[in-house]
Amino acid sequence: MNDLSLQPHPDFAGRPGPLLVIVADGVGVAPEEDYNAVHRAHTPTLDALAEGPLYTELAAHGLAVGLPTDDDMGNSEVGHNALGAGRIFAQGAKLVNAALADESIFETDVWQAAIARVTGDGTKTLHFLGLHSDGNVHSHTDHLYQLLRRAAAEGVTRARVHILLDGRDTPARSALGYIEATEAVLAEINGGDINGEKPDYRIASGGGRMTITMDRYEADWEMVEKGYHCHTHGAGRPFTSAAEAVETMYAESDSGDQYLDEFVIVESGEPVGAMADGDSVILFNFRGDRAIEISRAYEETGFTAFDRGDHPDVFYAGMLEYDGDTKVPKNYLVPPPAIDRTMGEFLCFEKVHSFAVSETQKFGHVTYFWNGNRSGYIDEDLETYVEIPSDNVEFNKTPSMKLREITAETVRLLKSGRFRFGRINFPNGDMVGHTGDLEATIEAMEVVEECTARLMAVIKQLDGVLIYTADHGNADIMYTEKDGVRSPKTSHTLSPVPFAIYDPGHNGEYTMSPPTDVGLSHVAATIFNLLGYQAPDDYNESLIDFG
Repeated sequence: MNDLSLQPHPDFAGRPGPLLVIVADGVGVAPEEDYNAVHRAHTPTLDALAEGPLYTELAAHGLAVGLPTDDDMGNSEVGHNALGAGRIFAQGAKLVNAALADESIFETDVWQAAIARVTGDGTKTLHFLGLHSDGNVHSHTDHLYQLLRRAAAEGVTRARVHILLDGRDTPARSALGYIEATEAVLAEINGGDINGEKPDYRIASGGGRMTITMDRYEADWEMVEKGYHCHTHGAGRPFTSAAEAVETMYAESDSGDQYLDEFVIVESGEPVGAMADGDSVILFNFRGDRAIEISRAYEETGFTAFDRGDHPDVFYAGMLEYDGDTKVPKNYLVPPPAIDRTMGEFLCFEKVHSFAVSETQKFGHVTYFWNGNRSGYIDEDLETYVEIPSDNVEFNKTPSMKLREITAETVRLLKSGRFRFGRINFPNGDMVGHTGDLEATIEAMEVVEECTARLMAVIKQLDGVLIYTADHGNADIMYTEKDGVRSPKTSHTLSPVPFAIYDPGHNGEYTMSPPTDVGLSHVAATIFNLLGYQAPDDYNESLIDFG
């Protein structure tokens, strides 16, 4: 028997129609309070699913999705990995933590090459670029600090830090606290002695993560262009310190950290951290989706997405390999999780026709991440992927996003009769939730309700099955309150997520029977069962029971 073959389920052959999975991104289950946009929205269809017999709730954070501890928020990357792989794999932060703990990261050829390039010559610089917070979704400042201290210990006398402000996986205006902590580490290093020389470690540039550098899925190359020129050539509004930059921009608008403009630190009118031939650059983000484009900008030969100007000859490395198929970046410090035998591979082996649909912001989640960090099709003859282009706007301005377009395309594919299985992502709960705008997120959830109801009607017409679930929480807790003062919460939550089966043909053939350790990785086996297959032996067990 081939390793990717599936055996028929002995008790259930599946429904005649297709199986559709809706991933309502960022829709968690939290107490029914004023801060809960999921609860506040008028959603009779979703409420009925939650009250039905084929409903449970799944862990979507921490150990359940391969993160280091249960204090770690889930995210779309690890959530879709777990949904598509059916097992738990150690994920970015956990891998990096382990590599730093045993110091294997510093024994790699990549680290040693980056260090060798900038030691012994006080004119060369080691640059660190990344999301500047402890949100632990894309990066962690603890990782940055360990890299900085090790660089100093290995003789690097000159380093620059290029900071991307968070305010998305952290409180909306929390940048100054992180800057203060980083400046303290830099001062500690600068107060020492490196081979008889005084170290020169500084913050050099920065800007909000949703304004520069951290675009994904090629939705807005202008973001990347601004970031590249800011970090590389020192192009941006000048300030004497990062704290001055943030304080000034706070005074000028109500924008959170993630939307602040690019800035550079200058001395005597010149940027302190422009990159030059012979420098090394390390991107310390561990998550892939928002790291790929800036990595391409630094290392791709024949790059055409924008004009890089006088592109310096730097040694560039990522914390991890962000795309295993396209090999971006070429150099990386920690090997990524090797996710094999995904749901998609099994279904393609069994010649099951499937589709995946979302808008640009989440398209890679139902393709790349769902397929175990693999770009492109597994089998183009069997699969159809449809990307609906996202609008380049602040998403609280258009809370419906492209949900109706995603739904219309899904209806077309379902009614074509070609597909046995489909998966789609509704981005609104996450993308609008990240803005911290409660009313806009309530409106977004009501569009999720509308589109889910429409798809349920089509599934009923086709005698199929629909699964409604999510990848992590966000819209369920929109603000926190301390001493009577409310603050917008723009980050993900530790909430469980809903899992509901809508099966119009259900006649008691199976019941919801979740295991005690229930989490997102149990969904894949459930999907196999509902398609009429037994799950692979090493997959986490199904949420339903046919006994």
